[in-house]
Amino acid sequence: MPEGINISAQHFLDLIQKSRRGKFKIYIGMSAGVGKTYRMLQEAHALLKNGIDIKIGYVETHDRQETIALLDGLPVIPRRTIFYKGKELEEMDLQGIINLRPEVVIVDELAHTNVEGSKNEKRWQDVLDILSAGINVISAVNIQHIESLNEEVKNITSIEVKERIPDSILTQADEIVNIDLTADELISRLKEGKIYGHEKIETALKNFFQSDNILQLRELALKEVASYVERQVETDVLKKSPLRREKFLACISSNEKTAKTIIRKTARLANYYHSKWYVLYVQKPSENPDRIALDKQRYLINNFKLATELGAGIIKVKHDRVAQSVIEQAEQLGITTVCIGKPKINLLKVILSTALFNELLKKLSSADIDLIILS
Repeated sequence: MPEGINISAQHFLDLIQKSRRGKFKIYIGMSAGVGKTYRMLQEAHALLKNGIDIKIGYVETHDRQETIALLDGLPVIPRRTIFYKGKELEEMDLQGIINLRPEVVIVDELAHTNVEGSKNEKRWQDVLDILSAGINVISAVNIQHIESLNEEVKNITSIEVKERIPDSILTQADEIVNIDLTADELISRLKEGKIYGHEKIETALKNFFQSDNILQLRELALKEVASYVERQVETDVLKKSPLRREKFLACISSNEKTAKTIIRKTARLANYYHSKWYVLYVQKPSENPDRIALDKQRYLINNFKLATELGAGIIKVKHDRVAQSVIEQAEQLGITTVCIGKPKINLLKVILSTALFNELLKKLSSADIDLIILS
């Protein structure tokens, strides 16, 4: 009985904390120039007309005249001035926003990296602070800034995006809205000088703003919003129906590139199912710190950091039998799906002749655990 009381009290506490937290809305787009900031400012005017205390915490106009015009009449919280390496720079005034406590605040450029010396390293961390203070936030981000899509975006555009947000930020959003344009519409806006200055247009057309790139990024954005909607539906259904809750286990090695891919792809799956997930590293005797190369040790540390940022639980065990260790951890954690990397040799040969895979497949099958082999 006391246990029931504790669970009930915790549930009520969770409800109180949730009610105190601000609501979070994110506009998401396939690239710069689709109109995310413009749409946020339109919404700000609509809310202001309806008597809502809304303020502009930070908006980046990129000198776009249509966007600048929409700022007229909206209350703006002055930015904070920071001197860094002899330069005068401006940042969003986080404490000023929290002190003023507007009902709603607009915060642009969610993936932005703050100037050194700021309270938080990233703007998305500032947003979490604002939400915790009970202030509602409307923000915006491009699809290429989502952490688990980093490799996919790099393959599409040949550009590695440095400023990224953890996928967990999207899962905390109360509403996600996709701002969509066709590739032709976006390219027309670029040519008309509505995205960049005329001196940058030709370079942009030859690089990022190619029709194939835009189509693929558009697909990613649409999939992300569709995934969010499905998660909402699934959550509502699960409240009424005791369906199986997914739990994922990503098994990684000390190989940096393979491990990073497994982590990101498992994070995508876990976010899609709105489920818990873990990263397992089985340290074999040959990978003891005094035997493994320093670069591989650094890779492991970086991959553990990436997994943590993406919301995974980290499990490190020492064992000379990898398959047995995977099975043990899967059973202990109640895992429904194990994710591993694609073997370097023919998969059929592995299944037919490798004892490790035979053992793993047999045990997982008998335990009703799915196995996903990621390319």
